[in-house]
Amino acid sequence: MVTSRSANHYSLLADIGGTNTRVALCEGTSLVADSVRRFRNAEYGSLEEVLAAYMASEGNVDCLGACVAAAGPVRDSVATMTNLDWTIDSETVAKATGAETVSILNDLQAQGHALGHLEADALTTILPGKAAGPNAAQLVVGVGTGFNAAPVWRTHAGRFVAPSECGHITLPVRSEEDLALSAFVEKAHGFPGVEDLLSGRGLERIYAFHATENNSETRKDAASIMTSATARDDDVALRSVETFCRKLGDVIGDLALVHLPFGGIFLIGGVGRAMVPFMGEFGFADAFRDKGRFAEFQDTFAVTAISDDYAALIGCANHLHDRMNGN
Repeated sequence: MVTSRSANHYSLLADIGGTNTRVALCEGTSLVADSVRRFRNAEYGSLEEVLAAYMASEGNVDCLGACVAAAGPVRDSVATMTNLDWTIDSETVAKATGAETVSILNDLQAQGHALGHLEADALTTILPGKAAGPNAAQLVVGVGTGFNAAPVWRTHAGRFVAPSECGHITLPVRSEEDLALSAFVEKAHGFPGVEDLLSGRGLERIYAFHATENNSETRKDAASIMTSATARDDDVALRSVETFCRKLGDVIGDLALVHLPFGGIFLIGGVGRAMVPFMGEFGFADAFRDKGRFAEFQDTFAVTAISDDYAALIGCANHLHDRMNGN
C-alpha cells in the first residue's frame, strides 16, 4: 500500500553504511516512525536506485529538505563511499527527492549532530569521566563495517562536527605481538591501518592471526567469532576479542589526547556495541589509560556506548533543521 504524504512538509534522511542504507522521513527534528526502511546495499547499484524504491513506497512525496550521511569522505558536497562503490552528490539527491535544501554529511558527522538528542536508555557508560561544561568538546567513534571518529564542537555559530577518515591512519604498535599482528595485516593488505583491525572484517583478521599462531587453518566470520566468544567455546575467538578490546582502548585513548573531548567519547556501530560486554574483562580501560605520565589525565574522559540504530538519522534531522532555520 502506497502512503500519501503532503508535499513540502517532510524531509528525507538517509544513513548509508557499508552494508545497509536506512532511509526515513522527518517532521522538523522528529522521525516519522512508520517511514523508516532498511535496504541492503548489495541489492542496488546506487543510492539513486535506493531512493527511487523508497520514494515509490512513500507515494513519491515532494520533500522540503534532504540530508544524507555516508560512510566515506565528503568533499564539496560529494561523498565517496569507502567500502562501497557509490558516489553521492547533492544534485542527485535533490532530483530524487524534490528537496530544495540538501546536505551531504560523513556518517560520523551525522552521529555527532545526534549527541544530546538521544534517549537515556540508548546510552551505556563504559568508563566514567569528570563533569564538564555544556560547550566541552565531544568525540564520536564508529566501529562497524569500517572505523572512523569525528570531534564535535559547540560554537556561538552552532554545532560543528569536523569530518575525518582516521580509520586509515597507521595502527599503533606497543608490543611484540602488536608488531607481529601489524606485519600479518601488512603482508595481506599492503598497509596496517586502524580499520584493518578495528572493524568487522578486522576482527576476522585478528582471528586468522591467532589461528595461524596456533597452527590452525580454521577461519570464522565476525558474527561467528562473537557467538563463540559469548559461549566461551573457542579459545581463539576469546583471544581475538581480547586483542580487539585492547587495541580499541589503545586507539581511542590516542584519539582522546588528540581531540581532548572533555564532554565525553561516544562509541557507535554494531561491532563496537558487540564488544561492550567484554571490555571490562579484556583490558579496554587499561589500554585506554596506558599513556605514560598522562595515565591519570585519561580518567578525565567518559566513554559511553550508543545503542540507538537510528542515531545517524536523528543527527541528520537535527542538522538539517538547524541549517534550514539559519542556526
